[in-house]
Amino acid sequence: MTNQDLLQVVQEYGSPVYVYNAEKIEAQYKRLTAAFKKVKQVKINYAVKALSNIAILQTMKNLGAGLDTVSIQEVRLGLAAGVKPENIIFTPNGVSLSEIERVAAMGVQINIDNLSILEQFGTKHPKTPVCIRINPHVMAGGNTNISVGHIDSKFGISIHQIPHILRIVENTGMKINGVHMHTGSDILDIEVFLYASEILFDTAKHFEDLEFIDFGSGFKVPYKEGDIETDIEEFGEKLGERFNAFAKAYKKPLTLAFEPGKFLVSEAGKFLASVNVVKQTTSTVFAQIDSGFNHLIRPMLYGSQHEIHNISNPDGKQRFYSVVGYICETDTFANNRRIAEISEEDILAFSNAGAYCFSMASNYNSRYRPAEVLWKNGESQLIRKRETFDDLVHNQIPLKELQSIEV
Repeated sequence: MTNQDLLQVVQEYGSPVYVYNAEKIEAQYKRLTAAFKKVKQVKINYAVKALSNIAILQTMKNLGAGLDTVSIQEVRLGLAAGVKPENIIFTPNGVSLSEIERVAAMGVQINIDNLSILEQFGTKHPKTPVCIRINPHVMAGGNTNISVGHIDSKFGISIHQIPHILRIVENTGMKINGVHMHTGSDILDIEVFLYASEILFDTAKHFEDLEFIDFGSGFKVPYKEGDIETDIEEFGEKLGERFNAFAKAYKKPLTLAFEPGKFLVSEAGKFLASVNVVKQTTSTVFAQIDSGFNHLIRPMLYGSQHEIHNISNPDGKQRFYSVVGYICETDTFANNRRIAEISEEDILAFSNAGAYCFSMASNYNSRYRPAEVLWKNGESQLIRKRETFDDLVHNQIPLKELQSIEV
């Protein structure tokens, strides 16, 4: 997408707006599958939580991906997008047994991450195959909020509790058809991931009826020019070789599974916002935009850095700005950042806005959530309408004595 393409999107759909490049999503999917070309059976399950728009799920389905879901609502979105139940895996954390049972009844692959639910589910539904999520006790991830495989994590069943797992499996007669781990996001050190993978292989040896081994995801993507990222090609070569050796020793066909989210959609997304005010203080020049952390929370939540470009004046003189939002609370996107000279009504483009941006958006300050647009084959397609005031009050119920008052 060129700057002119992005400006055209704003002109057509307004600001702020999220735009996703379908060609970039496809390129990332093909890059990941090519990295594991030496493995006979590879399954990519897109992590729905990264970006759950039905049009994106349909795009993944058309590429050949399955879905990794964490709630019954995500499962229903996947089914609504036309994804077959057998191509969906359900990996929740801390949900009720009843939610897991409802999802299992849909024909979706269940992935259980705690002993209590494993025993209850196995006792009631011993004929339903399940996957087990293991906590390998490996610290990995770029931020403590997204590092989920360490010893104090709430995710997964500890590798030290494998004897408990085996006792439950034996007592219930349930079938384990997969083992799974996910150590965290923004993983850069391949060796740490490979070390955790060996723990998963050791776990897999305990189960005779496995159909797949799921290594999660968490690959780091670049957030700025020259930024470091996971070397997918090297990783595919090393893990693929080790997986093939294990599959040969296991003497049964095995599928190597992954569940990438950010890797597939992060770089495909742009968030476009208009500059309301350029405000000079005694020491700072603020560019205040028509958005806030209600639309892009990651910089405030994780300290993530999103490149910001002034696409209205891309060749302008570089100046220093702090880019902030309109929320009545501190909502800083960038401090003292070099950006081409900004004027009021210029359009700023935030990079890496495909993952965990709209999906974490809110109506804080009673602001509307923006529209979403898919850019495909040189054309834009609206895939979610901008919210209106009617959307904001749709489920609200006025006090009885005031119900006759028109809003």
